[in-house]
Amino acid sequence: MGESKYEPGVLTVEAKPYSFTFPMKTTALLVIDMQRDFICSGGFGEIQGGNLKAVQDSVAPTKALLNACRNAGLQIFHTREGQVPSLADCPSSKLIRQSASPANTQHLKVIGDKGEMGRLLVRGEFGHDIVDELQPLASEVVIDKPGKGSFWNTPILHRLKAQGITHLLVAGVTTECCFTTTIREANDRGFECCGILQCTAGYNAALATASLGMIYWSQGLFGFVAELQPVLDALSPWQKLSNDTSTPPQTPPVWDGNLGIADLQTSYKNGLSPAELANVLYDRIEKYDLVNPAVWIKRQSRDDVLASARRLMELYPDRNSLPPLFGVPFTVKDSIDVQGIETTTACPPLAFMATKSAACYQKVIGQGGLYLGKVNLDQLATGLSGCRSPYGITHSVFSDTHISGGSSSGSCVSVGADLATFSLATDTAGSGRVPAGFNGVVGFKPTRGLVSFAGVTPACLSLDCIALIARTVEDARTLWQVCEGYDENDRYSRDTFPAERHVNALGSQRDTFQFGIPPPEVLEICSPTYRKLFTEAVQRLQSMGGRLVPVDWTPFQAAGDLLYGGTFVSERLASLPEDFLEKNRTRLHPVIVELFDQVVARQSTAVQLFRELQTKARCTQQATAQFASADKLGIDVLVVPTTPEHPTIEAMLGDPIKLNAKMGTFTHFGNVLDLCAVASPAGSYLESEAGPQLPFGITFLGSRCTDSEVLRIAGRFQEMMTREAS
Repeated sequence: MGESKYEPGVLTVEAKPYSFTFPMKTTALLVIDMQRDFICSGGFGEIQGGNLKAVQDSVAPTKALLNACRNAGLQIFHTREGQVPSLADCPSSKLIRQSASPANTQHLKVIGDKGEMGRLLVRGEFGHDIVDELQPLASEVVIDKPGKGSFWNTPILHRLKAQGITHLLVAGVTTECCFTTTIREANDRGFECCGILQCTAGYNAALATASLGMIYWSQGLFGFVAELQPVLDALSPWQKLSNDTSTPPQTPPVWDGNLGIADLQTSYKNGLSPAELANVLYDRIEKYDLVNPAVWIKRQSRDDVLASARRLMELYPDRNSLPPLFGVPFTVKDSIDVQGIETTTACPPLAFMATKSAACYQKVIGQGGLYLGKVNLDQLATGLSGCRSPYGITHSVFSDTHISGGSSSGSCVSVGADLATFSLATDTAGSGRVPAGFNGVVGFKPTRGLVSFAGVTPACLSLDCIALIARTVEDARTLWQVCEGYDENDRYSRDTFPAERHVNALGSQRDTFQFGIPPPEVLEICSPTYRKLFTEAVQRLQSMGGRLVPVDWTPFQAAGDLLYGGTFVSERLASLPEDFLEKNRTRLHPVIVELFDQVVARQSTAVQLFRELQTKARCTQQATAQFASADKLGIDVLVVPTTPEHPTIEAMLGDPIKLNAKMGTFTHFGNVLDLCAVASPAGSYLESEAGPQLPFGITFLGSRCTDSEVLRIAGRFQEMMTREAS
């Protein structure tokens, strides 16, 4: 049936019990357990079922489906069933029940026993891995699962939601076991699933047929089942002339200058060289030095970046199997360690040579990122202005008289000026959100602890988190998935999570959401222009399905006051060496000295600290209660202006502490209340008849670990803004 002429990017295929419709952008292919242990002779499957012919016959159709989905740009997920080597995740019933049968003549070996391909169903063994024909590409997700269903004790729900997935095409083995169990689990979580008939098989033909029938029984109790050919036909417009070609064209295409991750992936697959991109990009960077000379602290030489680009080409010669950040240029805030390069935190007395790279940097490099250098920041990552660095004052990419914002000033300017695709930054009180707003880029602050902070010089360690600066919400989403993961070297790394919310794949619920905003008396702090632009943003949110509901602002206000109005700011001193202030006050930025002297003069006590920790806990509970959760309605996002106004550099230098604090009106409470946040462009305005044209931004905040839901709403908003602009 193919693509709908009424909804571009939405495909429909014939299926049982009726036609299956799926939007390509939010559909993934899920390939279940196509492992040697289940398909090849001598594996666990042969012990379980004996006859391998049907599962082996499903490999070729599954490969055809996999290639078609890859060509169409669908997200790909693979699963592998298996236990950790110690079998600590294996219930005793799974080991014993079948072999304990009085009539057993079949299950003479159990999980963990030595087989022809290593220990049976044990992770890391040869038999545990996926068959050669269906090996995952570097950009595809592999989920190791301990049970038959894919959702028990795995991150698959989180990973699917993090990619914005609502629909699944499902293939794999065995039909009567892991395939149907996974579809049933996915159905319970709200996903629309369609099993592909020729791409699944089992060891018992009658049970496999009955299992497929149960999926679509009673008008689609658990989902849909479709033949392979209609799916291939629907995806055929994206079919490559040759699926096996990996040689770039003889005349590489000229780079179009677009730095978006998806655009670069397409350009590289079509033959663009990372070295060619680096050369053109360095011309742009050197030209911008004349416009905004304070962006960089330590930039890599052109020759060093070209050498890195050539190494990437050697590592990944197959253009059809590139990691997600292959050749994507990025910058790093200079409080984040890069091995062999000095980390200054814009504070020369604290500078040191990094002997190990930060965890987030390692992950980005491991996925093909192209490092350009270290960028400027407010000293000690303390400030929201961009005016507190000994390496110079950065200004907004829109105006040389207006502040860039901070503390991640160089990060946001380097992305806003199209010098890099993204930047690794930090956010404690708004450091990744405020400068994003002033430079027309996206600043994503994931829930604290989802991305490791190991290898970063702290500002307030208990409140710090990594921020991801990008041009688009989708790029920020991609970066998050590269960088996310538990890290035992980060004491605040998160290993427990609230119950996940289900997915709404169909109907009006798919596009509707509830949001809150600050009350009118709080918004009075904004300039008249900002109030007007914020009202227009609220109207846009309502037009795209948002329902505005009232919120209790009390916990947000109280939490924001805690950050700098009480004892919490003392942690900034606690993050520094003993007597650092007294020994180095003449070498520090004068505003930093003034701020720290105010902290010392308060003479905060442990009693005050504990009282404020208790206040923080109460405010967090009160704020969290207003957000939707797995079993409760509430707001999906809190929407605020990113800042109340956009000051000039002159104004900030004239009132560097009070005006800086004003910039944090809508950001200070974020980490205190354990929220995630996405700052996104929301329009622009002429400051005066003579200009300049300045950006306006809003921030979407969500409860802890609802990052995927917040990204989805923010992404839809950005798409609306892009359509309006074009």
